Amino acid sequence: MNAAPATTIVIGNGVVGLACAIALQRRGMRTTIVAPDEPWRGASWGNAGHIATEQVEPLASPAAIRSVPRRLFMRGGALALPPGDAATWLPFVLKLLRASTPTRFAHGKAALSAALAHAMPAWERLLADTGHPGLLRRDGHLVVWESAASAEAGRAHWHAADIGTATLEDVPADELAGLQRLVRPRIAGALRFRATGQITDPAALGQALQARFHALGGERHMGRAVRLSGQTAAQVMLDDGGELAADLVLVAAGAASAALLTPLGVSAPLISERGYHIETTTTEWPAGMPPIVFEDRSMIVTRFAHGLRAASFVEFARGDRQPDRRKWARLRAHAEALGLGFHDRTSEWMGARPTLPDYLPAIGRLRDRPAIAYAFGHQHLGLTLAAVTGEAVGAMICNETATLNLSPFALARFGRARSQGTNI
Repeated sequence: MNAAPATTIVIGNGVVGLACAIALQRRGMRTTIVAPDEPWRGASWGNAGHIATEQVEPLASPAAIRSVPRRLFMRGGALALPPGDAATWLPFVLKLLRASTPTRFAHGKAALSAALAHAMPAWERLLADTGHPGLLRRDGHLVVWESAASAEAGRAHWHAADIGTATLEDVPADELAGLQRLVRPRIAGALRFRATGQITDPAALGQALQARFHALGGERHMGRAVRLSGQTAAQVMLDDGGELAADLVLVAAGAASAALLTPLGVSAPLISERGYHIETTTTEWPAGMPPIVFEDRSMIVTRFAHGLRAASFVEFARGDRQPDRRKWARLRAHAEALGLGFHDRTSEWMGARPTLPDYLPAIGRLRDRPAIAYAFGHQHLGLTLAAVTGEAVGAMICNETATLNLSPFALARFGRARSQGTNI
């Protein structure tokens, strides 16, 4: 058994990295976060704010594969496979297909179910520790449909799906009438999910987590990690030629994580799964309204403390590819059709979710290099699973009894990298 390290470096300052850094610092380890910039534009903060405890079924599934044709962007859906980036997404898609067998799907669902069962209590503990419990709201979310046919199909799907600790119910007539007053199209049906939640202000969340980390004595080093080495201790080489050392380094750099691990012979087949949002600070949307999924439009609308955000799209593309402005245009068109008022002071965002082919995160420690641990690849569930990931990483590194079995999330499930320095 490895001794708990006295010093740690966390590479990455997204919500997963911050949660892990706080967990390590609280256990008495002198922890330094290494990141090249402030975190406010990343996927940790550009998401819909939804604590998605209902999403226990991995998107690597036979059902998801069958649904691809009708979900393509060219047919009005949210899935984009840019032809010019086929060299990026085709190898990933082939791995996704192999991960979508019924047996692997069942194993993945069991692993996600266990993690998501702890997600909400972990967030409650973490936010209580920061002194900002009000940043988490536990009043569920809504899914609505605009046609009788889609409502019937949608209800049937969700009632047949495994939704973990969440529950659902039909929205009563009086509440449905209130929803109808918010939008122009007729709402044909709606479900209310319980035991899911929302972060009320992503920027305030980031500030609270950073403040707590620094209050515990954590330090920050501005720089980009470009290479790792070490077995019983770890070295981090930076892009400015500098070097940092610690007893342990945790790679929590989101979509940039694979580039650090692949040269070590570790297979981490990440892809940048890009999402888009538009946001306005001038809105009449009710402040207490939970997130609403407009399922016919593959779009989620969330009322935050600072305004209204509409988010969508799953775009498998190169990380350095310029944003596709058609995505923002479609979001604006949906917002206009719904009457959401995205006219003035509207901002646009695009960010990359770090996604692995089986739609499970990577959480663990390298077997042959115990000074290097990792926590990344949380796909759409980065915000949802950040707090429980922090607790699990802290327990793993300090040899504590863990509430979460991390073996399904080990990178060893992908074998060794075929060649050093390659990554999709």
